Amino acid sequence: MLVPHDDAELPIAARPPATALAALLIVVAAGVVAYSNTFSAPFFFDDLTSIVQNPSIRRFHPLSQVLAAPTQTSVAGRPVVNLSLAVNYAIGGFDVRGYHVFNLTVHLMCSLVLFGVVRRTLQQATFGGRFDDEASWLSVAVTALWSLHPLLTESVTYVTQRTELLMALFYLLTLYSVIRGWCSQRRWAWYVCAVVCCALGMASKEVMVSAPLIVLLYDRTFVSGSFRRSLRRHAGLYVGLAGTWVILALLMGSSARGDSVGFGLGVSALDYLRTQSEVIVWYLRLSFWPDPLAVSYEWRLAQTFADCMPHGLIVVALLLGTLWAWWRRPALGFVGACFFLILAPTSSVVPIVTEIAGERRMYLPLACVVVLFVVGGHHLLQGVGRRLALQSVLPRLSLGVLVTVLVAGLGFHTFRRNNDYRSVLSIWTDTVANRPLNYRAHSNLAGALIDADRLEEAVVHCTLALQLRPDHMRARANLALVRKRQGRLDEAIDHYNEALTHRPRNSGLHHNLAIALVAQGDLDAAIGHFIAALRIQPELPLTHLNLAEALVAQGRTTEAEIHYRETLRLRPALAPAHCNFGNMLFGRGKIEEATEHFLAAVRIDPGFADARANLAVALARQGETREAIKQYHEALRIDPNHVQARRGLDTLQATHLAPEGP
Repeated sequence: MLVPHDDAELPIAARPPATALAALLIVVAAGVVAYSNTFSAPFFFDDLTSIVQNPSIRRFHPLSQVLAAPTQTSVAGRPVVNLSLAVNYAIGGFDVRGYHVFNLTVHLMCSLVLFGVVRRTLQQATFGGRFDDEASWLSVAVTALWSLHPLLTESVTYVTQRTELLMALFYLLTLYSVIRGWCSQRRWAWYVCAVVCCALGMASKEVMVSAPLIVLLYDRTFVSGSFRRSLRRHAGLYVGLAGTWVILALLMGSSARGDSVGFGLGVSALDYLRTQSEVIVWYLRLSFWPDPLAVSYEWRLAQTFADCMPHGLIVVALLLGTLWAWWRRPALGFVGACFFLILAPTSSVVPIVTEIAGERRMYLPLACVVVLFVVGGHHLLQGVGRRLALQSVLPRLSLGVLVTVLVAGLGFHTFRRNNDYRSVLSIWTDTVANRPLNYRAHSNLAGALIDADRLEEAVVHCTLALQLRPDHMRARANLALVRKRQGRLDEAIDHYNEALTHRPRNSGLHHNLAIALVAQGDLDAAIGHFIAALRIQPELPLTHLNLAEALVAQGRTTEAEIHYRETLRLRPALAPAHCNFGNMLFGRGKIEEATEHFLAAVRIDPGFADARANLAVALARQGETREAIKQYHEALRIDPNHVQARRGLDTLQATHLAPEGP
């Protein structure tokens, strides 16, 4: 039965005991240990477009650019996430360690806020003091099981999935703030904090859409006793929370994910809904037995109701159970409602055609499962203890031992799972082993094998990917890259052209085809594809650089200069761009400006032998013979077989008095 309370009479939760806080700190330390082998895990998959190739994170001015990530990246329409990546880049560039430290820090913060939410909820008057003595310890158990669960590794270790982490942090902070506000004399300060956190969550990931509804359900269940009373007494709070939906609507309108999310993309709403019943049951299975895990799932669509049996019956039973509990056991119903509402944006009727299932979607819903397991287990053991007339300490001890064993096992499995992220090759090898019919996994494994120069193995996986999905552009592009590396340029170009028939507005395909055409000597066609790539995505520094090189090869140096300068605007620390631009300027008689670029290249990369040899030529032309000889010596120290440096040094030493040494 729901019992309404006046705000002034809401209980103030007692401070957790020092022993519980110490246990919570141990849980945090265990989390650090479980993820200690991830700090050097490389960028992969969406990290490449969202971080490595994302020009908007490389400077803070103008701020509007930082808050507007390029479309068709996983951080588009998520300005808070893109801003966090910009902070990481400002601190450490592309050093992966900083990005992983940030992700783990946010995860541990989520754990601490979850502890606060669960503890204060168990101390609500709705429970009549039933959990007052155990609230802190039960909350520690929930936090430990949740934070060390291997199902969360994708969200924490896969850098770009900080979208899920930040959304979850703001989701939990929103709920925590309103809980604090209901029992505080400074309630409006807490309410403002809740609205701000809700807005930040909306700017992190679209799943945040259900947060205002969850707050209302919590209010009805644990505070006010009815929806009418909740809306009447806390109207200002709900107006503020509902207002954050406007932010989400605006961001969704600008994110340009129309080719991956929505209707009319080849997957009907009904087929997607039927398929999600199997996916949700799979999520629940992984909650209790998290093996095998995969960073990518290729899920067969359930096109008839027969295809989704018996999983559909299980989900329907869980939904009916949630409705029954909502009527008879509101607290239990609230937890069930949270599980389904948080999953609803990704696991209901709106098709996400590029990824039907994803472990990260269980990041917050898993907390609901863990709460039911811990609190339900506590209730069950207490009931057994009363029936058997056992001392009350025995059920508590039994639960404590069980949780400790589970936490140790989950933490070990999390550490072991994180080891799969040690390289791009290892994570995709593991994914293919666990999901052998996943064409994306085969294609990405092929890309990793290409990077490892294991070309014949890469061909095998490209072929398998294309057998599973003949129109898969990435597999076709990887096969083209293999053929290019093997010197089979005609085949490579054919594969790139075939891929472009499916993805004509893919800038990477145009760029790579252009590179192959340059190798074949067809500069006119190559320049056309470089330009096409830049029309699609103007801020591609390497494309500008390669276009400049092709233009120089045709003697079009005035046009090339424009693209060299654009390259250096986008990537000022790109040493080859400085060196090549310097070469072009030197050829046009701009010796002093060329020297500046050679010096810049050497400062950026002191081991760049070509840049030092070119710098020596420029210095010698300006009469700085002694310094030129030093640069030649340094180039030869780096590369003893450098022909230009050897010839230049011999010429200078033959015509000038050389210094005693460089």
